[in-house]
Amino acid sequence: MSHGKRYTELKKLVDSKKLYTPEEAVELVKKTSNTKFDATVEAHFNLGIDVKKGEQQVRSTIVFPHGTGKVKKVAAFVSGDKEKDAKEAGADIIGGEELISEIAKSGKIDFDIAIATPDMMAKLAKVAKILGPRGLMPNPKTETVGPNVKKMVEEIKKGKASFKNDVTGNIHLSIGKISMDGKQLLENFLALVEAVKKTKPPSSKGVFLLSVTLTSTMGPGVHVDTAKI
Repeated sequence: MSHGKRYTELKKLVDSKKLYTPEEAVELVKKTSNTKFDATVEAHFNLGIDVKKGEQQVRSTIVFPHGTGKVKKVAAFVSGDKEKDAKEAGADIIGGEELISEIAKSGKIDFDIAIATPDMMAKLAKVAKILGPRGLMPNPKTETVGPNVKKMVEEIKKGKASFKNDVTGNIHLSIGKISMDGKQLLENFLALVEAVKKTKPPSSKGVFLLSVTLTSTMGPGVHVDTAKI
């Protein structure tokens, strides 16, 4: 893949052989982002896990201290008595069986994340083939299924995100926007590092964080020194 002149010039600011401290990495990511839009800052973790072993799958959630700069559109699949809680917490789309039937019929989805009360899970099975492939199916493991509707919606609105490893043992997650203050991005990044470290499976031997990279949309990757995090 060939990159333009701008990218090539920006890439010169980053030494691909060097491992940077988290502070230096955040600073470089901000410096090397030159898009006309508000670029997303992402963290990429390469983990020392055996993806073939079920017990070594990494999956958890994090509430970023400063949000991620993107307010997620939340759908709440709840029964009538919980609709008020969902509305007060700021859910964008609220409904029960009628909403599920509507999605089953149209196949249209207009939200970024879905939460549900336990009683709705059996009913959501009819749209599992629509929600599942897009990672939108509520799941107790990502804390998007539970009786406390208010808490689930409020945390997502504050910047809660779920993460899990992919088939190559990597985790990719947005930690904010370039327009955010460097200190906020750094604190978000360090909070994610701690959250990822806590997920180390007991059966995973050796180094857990093999490599960590920070990058912005269309910007070069900056390698973070894992000994400093």
